[in-house]
Amino acid sequence: MGKKKEEAPPAGSPAWMATFSDLMNLLLCFFVLLFSMSTIDEAKLNEIIASMSSSFSVFSSGSTSIGEGILISNGVSQLNELAEYINSTGRTAESESDTDQIEVYDTQSGGQEQTDITEQTGVQTLEAAAEQVEQANLQSNEELAEIIGEAISESQLSDQIDVSFTSQYVMLTMKGSILFSPGSATLNEDCKPVLDRVATILERYARGEIEIDGHTDNVPMNSARFPSNEELSSARALSVFYYLVETSSLNPSLIKHSGYGERMPIADNSTEAGRARNRRVEIRIYNNN
Repeated sequence: MGKKKEEAPPAGSPAWMATFSDLMNLLLCFFVLLFSMSTIDEAKLNEIIASMSSSFSVFSSGSTSIGEGILISNGVSQLNELAEYINSTGRTAESESDTDQIEVYDTQSGGQEQTDITEQTGVQTLEAAAEQVEQANLQSNEELAEIIGEAISESQLSDQIDVSFTSQYVMLTMKGSILFSPGSATLNEDCKPVLDRVATILERYARGEIEIDGHTDNVPMNSARFPSNEELSSARALSVFYYLVETSSLNPSLIKHSGYGERMPIADNSTEAGRARNRRVEIRIYNNN
């Protein structure tokens, strides 16, 4: 008697596996929706993960369950209660998500306010530090201006050189009529003792950059050598620069020279006295602090 032919096992995966796959897809969609509706915050995310772990047990020890102690992997069907369970859990999770969003918003608002306060405090600190530095420089330049003023008085040059200061520099202002003839950039012989005294002062007290600026009045200049006041003022500043470098030990790399023409008047050009004041050479000794 021949052996009975064994029936072949049904093709494909077991039926419970399809149900299990659908359930996993539903859970995946559920978590994606929760993720998309919330603002990512590390502390809140950890709370949500802990909540989901206690509800579904999907994050502890690799187990996956719907009801406590009843595993889908055991093949036990809970399909009749699945829809109601997921819907009720979803509503609860949605409510918790809304609350979390409000709390996250409040936290972010508080964080923004704290950031604004920190930024304001930082700006105020920088402003206070800058003000302290400016005050220190102003005091230092005031003391230097007093020393230079005394040296000029001792040399009996107070009527030829004015001393002023700011928080950035101490400035020596020399009258153009002492240094140059009208329309000329060649130094007068009478001014060289004055420049020698200025060079001594610069050698003794200048520790930073020195700037020599030439200025004129607004009377138009139109000669073959100097077609405008710009060229004349620049040539005068350059003449003072050359003399100081040639007769002193000053470092030429620390000395700048510029011509501003009539663009920076200090007096009214409508009067002869005002024009005389505007024809000048300024030497700035910058603070090296």
